[in-house]
Amino acid sequence: MLPALTPGLKAEREVTVDGPLLASTVGSGAVAVLATPMMIAGMESAAAAAVAEALPPGQTTVGAQISVKHLAATPPGMNVRFRAELVAVSPNGKGLSFRVEAHDEAGLVGEGTHERVVVNRASFESRARARAFHA
Repeated sequence: MLPALTPGLKAEREVTVDGPLLASTVGSGAVAVLATPMMIAGMESAAAAAVAEALPPGQTTVGAQISVKHLAATPPGMNVRFRAELVAVSPNGKGLSFRVEAHDEAGLVGEGTHERVVVNRASFESRARARAFHA
């Protein structure tokens, strides 16, 4: 039996800041620190992981909205832990709201909220591919 898709589900992901995660590498800035887009990706990854085991086969979640503050710069070599907690589920069970945070070894790096939507993976990917024919 699947665990219930209810508030309180949590997950963490951890990375070591290195070249592919730097603002100077991804083009979001000129400095060698954790890039904001990569912080956001880590937060999204933790949110997706928090609910993955509670979804029926063939279902997944996709990001729909994020609102975060990047509070501190993390240099190369430091570890960053991304945390997500499911705080609300919409009445139809498709909309998911998360509290997200990022912490490096010195403290809080970023925080905010993230919204995800439960979708049928095959149908979602099919609709995405179909967009190529309407471009």
